[in-house]
Amino acid sequence: MRAFMDKDFLLETETAKHLFHDIAEQQPLVDYHCHISPREIYEDRRFENLAQVWLGGRNPDGTYFGDHYKWRVMRSNGVSEDYITGDKPDFERFQKFVEALQMAIGNPMVHWCNLELRQFFGFMKPLTPATAREAWDFCNDKLQHDPNLTVRGIIRKANVAMVGTTDDPVDSLEWHQKIAADPEITVKVCPSFRPDKAINISKEGFADYIAKLAKSVGKEKLESAKDVMDALTARLEFFHELGCRASDHGLDYIPFRPATYEQADAAFRKAMAGETLSLEEAEQYQTALLLHLGREYHRLGIAMQLHYSCLRNMNNRMYRRLGPDTGFDMIAQNTCGGDIATLLSALDETGECPKTILYSLNPADNEQLGTLIGCFQSDEVPGKIQHGSAWWFNDTKSGMEAQMKSLANLGLLGNFVGMLTDSRSFLSYARHDYFRRIFCNLVGNWVENGEYPNEEESLRKIVEGVCFKNAERYFAL
Repeated sequence: MRAFMDKDFLLETETAKHLFHDIAEQQPLVDYHCHISPREIYEDRRFENLAQVWLGGRNPDGTYFGDHYKWRVMRSNGVSEDYITGDKPDFERFQKFVEALQMAIGNPMVHWCNLELRQFFGFMKPLTPATAREAWDFCNDKLQHDPNLTVRGIIRKANVAMVGTTDDPVDSLEWHQKIAADPEITVKVCPSFRPDKAINISKEGFADYIAKLAKSVGKEKLESAKDVMDALTARLEFFHELGCRASDHGLDYIPFRPATYEQADAAFRKAMAGETLSLEEAEQYQTALLLHLGREYHRLGIAMQLHYSCLRNMNNRMYRRLGPDTGFDMIAQNTCGGDIATLLSALDETGECPKTILYSLNPADNEQLGTLIGCFQSDEVPGKIQHGSAWWFNDTKSGMEAQMKSLANLGLLGNFVGMLTDSRSFLSYARHDYFRRIFCNLVGNWVENGEYPNEEESLRKIVEGVCFKNAERYFAL
């Protein structure tokens, strides 16, 4: 029997061990999509304890921050919400989480948490209810005193080359400006453009958001769809000046309903007047904005990320109590693959299709995405259109394997831009280690089964590429 999570954890062959330990493990990380706070990077926050890092708490505005992956584990173990997003003492919250983790056999949370404790703190015992107090005291002492365990220290320790935060177009980017002006911060911290609120014309708060967008560009109000497009372009150019490498769209589904400008503008004016739009009208406006933004992304060399097929905030009672992004989302089933292809084709028609990364929360879409991306590749950059890494509920050992096998079967795995954390926790950089082990094991098995040559130069190029160099090239670092 192998020891729990030993140094060769998830590495089944000698080739896999070589690829991971001698090549992958040394590569820097490009965490090109996450939800961490640039303010905490600039201020070099020092967390007091593991509960703060892992479970978060309440923001000054009453909303919640923290890792909703962990919150879901606790809820599944029948833990009272008082210990999850409530105000119970931090150790009691941590203890309740560890008790839930004990039941999470087969869940990647077991691996992520133990990897984080080992990599950042050197706590090598399995995290269980029996070791919870010891882990708490040992790690909290380091969090409070170790100079390498402030936020910036964690980033350095994880060998992070670039962090791509997620930012609203109306954000002042104050903290990104301060980071850029600080010579002691050597990691690239790049804002990412997330214009969902300007696109989601039928969702609550649209008119209020458009007022904020107007204010961000020095106008009293935006009176037309063109005004919205011009405002988004102005903000995108501001983001670009501060190093923006990617946009991000987190839409329920990707629509494509071509329309005249007049039709899109009519939909906008109707929404701003408080009238209800038909699905056709809403999608006409959304399509016009996506086409406009796609062209602007191409002009500025910014990658377009499209995340879709999620049903969000499905528990209405808890949404009213806690707000969005608190762990009440699920996989959706959409049939928008053809619409995504038509969107990219319309952009390609004029030579304005941007670099694009596609993520569906539904793993049933893997093969569809694997074939879709092959329709729009070009010589601008290898792997211009990417099947994004296994996202959210697919961010598991089996989910990662399925995504990479699909990409390998239908495209070029060797040009994959690799892993991202998509996380709100600074310790989540350990997920790159998890991904690299799974990737190296997959490749190692193919080699040892005689399915790919045991040729060092080729294998090194593939492993270095997927772990770092492809993303370095793709995001022009």
